[in-house]
Amino acid sequence: MLALAGAWAPTAAKADGDPASDVLATQSLFLPQDAAVPPAQQTQLAALLQEAARSGYPIRVALIASATDLGSVTALWNQPHNYVQFLGQELGLVYHGPLLVVMPSGFGLYHVHPISTAEHALASGPNPRSGIGAAAITGIRNLAAAAGHPLAPPVVTSNPGATAGSPIPGIVFAIGAILIALAWIASLRARPVSRRGKKPSSA
Repeated sequence: MLALAGAWAPTAAKADGDPASDVLATQSLFLPQDAAVPPAQQTQLAALLQEAARSGYPIRVALIASATDLGSVTALWNQPHNYVQFLGQELGLVYHGPLLVVMPSGFGLYHVHPISTAEHALASGPNPRSGIGAAAITGIRNLAAAAGHPLAPPVVTSNPGATAGSPIPGIVFAIGAILIALAWIASLRARPVSRRGKKPSSA
């Protein structure tokens, strides 16, 4: 389980009530398993939500990939505007910040404060044709920018300790191999010397 964005992990939707409201009561991201979001993109989402919170724009996001992800409120499938209102009211006792819902049919935005023109434009924007994971990343950044908290594009590398194409890991490995070889040669040379220093034992 990742330690980012409130220690979220891809969630299996259950047909009991509203799964997203249960998860978002304590976490920043509802990401059902059937969303088919690549692992790298999952990490980007988590990192972006963490950065948004640090920058002063905490937001919670629900990715809804199918009617199953809605639990017992499947009647709101493909109605992101109506569902986000329902979800916002469900979370009203524990969360009062912006809430973003991303469905294949579009975005839904809920906030207890009046929604700005820029925020409303995003919530009424085109369908997330590039996939709901990529759409969520774009939506979070657009909303944060509209609120005066611009976020840099999330970058995730396979090796956090070195940039892509960096020769440092190879150099370190080569130096380590050389040191091991030198130590092995030194041990071989030391053996004859120690043997010559010993006198043969008398019978």
